[in-house]
Amino acid sequence: MKNRLVALAALAVFSSLSLSPAWAGKLEQIKQDGLRVCLEPAYMPFEMTNKRGEIIGFDPDLAALMAKDLGAAKLELVSTAWDGIIPALITNKCDLIMSGMTITDERKQKVDFSDPYMLVGQTILLRKDLAGKIKSYKDLNKPEYKVASKLGTTGEIAAKKYIPKAKYFSYETEAEGVMEVVNGKVDAFVYDAPYNLVANVQRGEGKLVFLDQPFTDEPIGWAVVKGDPEFLKAINGFLAKIKKNGSHDQLQQKWFKNTDWLKDVQ
Repeated sequence: MKNRLVALAALAVFSSLSLSPAWAGKLEQIKQDGLRVCLEPAYMPFEMTNKRGEIIGFDPDLAALMAKDLGAAKLELVSTAWDGIIPALITNKCDLIMSGMTITDERKQKVDFSDPYMLVGQTILLRKDLAGKIKSYKDLNKPEYKVASKLGTTGEIAAKKYIPKAKYFSYETEAEGVMEVVNGKVDAFVYDAPYNLVANVQRGEGKLVFLDQPFTDEPIGWAVVKGDPEFLKAINGFLAKIKKNGSHDQLQQKWFKNTDWLKDVQ
């Protein structure tokens, strides 16, 4: 009898655990509690803050579609500094990262990635007085030039790899790096093509030269914690769906093919 009571008690405990959110799996948790998305709202046009303090952009719009597709109770956009964004995911401060993150082998050691949802490449914003003299990143590869990018990004990796002879400077934000070129303190800013395109329109038109031919190919993906194939399958299924039904193309047109939204950005 005693053994039977112990077995029944153990079964009761297991049953209660199996119904709890912690044991229900990420997808069930999202349906109950909502979808939490980590992003750094400083990477135009993927994510940024408008004049009302709202986070807007390509990734937030995708996140809203994903939340609806997964049946999430709500959507929460978690503003996160770039250098802490992977730790935030790993420590369960969010369910996934949607922040224009390039898929790299180094990052794959820490997180799992979705299929790529965009392909971008590194480009150059150049001091205006170097127009004609500098025609590609190769021309910057000399000790007399100063190049910059954002700390901890693939722009930094590309600058050090492809322009190793130039003096390198890193900055905490993209905007800071761009303004250093505008002010003539560095010669070039190395960064992703979508951001540099917008930054040139917003801050550098008439002051900078945009060398818009990418010199790298970088797949962009959504990051999730390792070891959750069901969740990864679900978001890859969502990605395939929006590419097929045209929603992905519509959002690309909205955020990357025009700059009307710039009027609403701080």
